Amino acid sequence: MLWVAFALMTGAAILCALWPLSRRRSGPEGQARAIAFHKAQLAEIDRDVERGQLPPSEAAGARAEAARRLIAASDVAKTTAGAGDGRASLRARAAVVIVFVAIPLVTFGLYLKLGSPNLPDQPILARAGAAGNGDLGAALAKIEAHLIADPNDGRGFKVIAPVYMRLGRFDDAAKAFGEALRLLGEDAPMRADYGEALTAAAGGIVTAQARAAFEQALTDRGDLPKARYYIGLAAEQDGDKPKATAIYQKLLADGPAGAPWLANVRERLAGLEAAPAAPGGEAAAIAALDPAAQQSAIRGMVERLAERLAQNGDDAQGWLRLIRAYGVLHETDKARDALVQARKAMTGNETAGRDLDALAREFGLGS
Repeated sequence: MLWVAFALMTGAAILCALWPLSRRRSGPEGQARAIAFHKAQLAEIDRDVERGQLPPSEAAGARAEAARRLIAASDVAKTTAGAGDGRASLRARAAVVIVFVAIPLVTFGLYLKLGSPNLPDQPILARAGAAGNGDLGAALAKIEAHLIADPNDGRGFKVIAPVYMRLGRFDDAAKAFGEALRLLGEDAPMRADYGEALTAAAGGIVTAQARAAFEQALTDRGDLPKARYYIGLAAEQDGDKPKATAIYQKLLADGPAGAPWLANVRERLAGLEAAPAAPGGEAAAIAALDPAAQQSAIRGMVERLAERLAQNGDDAQGWLRLIRAYGVLHETDKARDALVQARKAMTGNETAGRDLDALAREFGLGS
């Protein structure tokens, strides 16, 4: 289809180039008409002066210009009088050949050299997820405007949801994933993404709604690493350390070498060996609350974690959890302060330093 469009465009360009050549150049008759026109202009100037429509001072200049053009037309008529049409016809035929050959060769040659004929289409919705920070805001605004105009575009919601996740707008991401699932139908990976957005919106707590999303995703596809990981996290938050450990270990055994999420799973295992992520099943209790109560309980848990780290800062995983919690709660100043304190407390711990740097980049907290 693309090449048909190119052929039609090339044909249109050739037609535009040949159209002037298809018309005969003005001969003696054309020059005579030009001379008559300029003579008529001079007469019209005189009539305008007589009617008072043209001041005499301006009429003099207009007459001079019309007379100059009349003389030029007369000179051309004398020069071209009696000239044969043979050479002109030959030049026209040569121009036709050049147009037919040159335009297609130059056009397709440049396209094959500089273009990318084998790449698929990339409309704006498909580019949004890969847009740079400079273009992301503009692309996001366009997609949002599009979805306001067409709220039944499930593909649009599917594209915009990961962008919201990247920007830390977790509530919006959860709503977008939910709309995409409603409009496009059930999809196990997207259901797991929906659960992840719900978890992020709850400050890292796997809520009952998020757990249900992960369980449904695993019912459809039992091998999804993301859903398995969050079910393990839910078990960890329930205080079921053996179950969480078994899930994480199975994930490590099944995961392909080099998978980006393996480091996260190892981190959770290390945290289980050192200390429970939520002592006494506190996270499980929070997950059972309604959304409004969850936010209050989450903030209380974060405050207690901050107090514990202020007394004993030798807990790399605790600092990471605290900074992440402030990040998802949109308390950027507190997150930066915690980052500074964590770096002081973790001086000499290279692994913790790298993890803190990665978290700072994730939440845009600076270097």
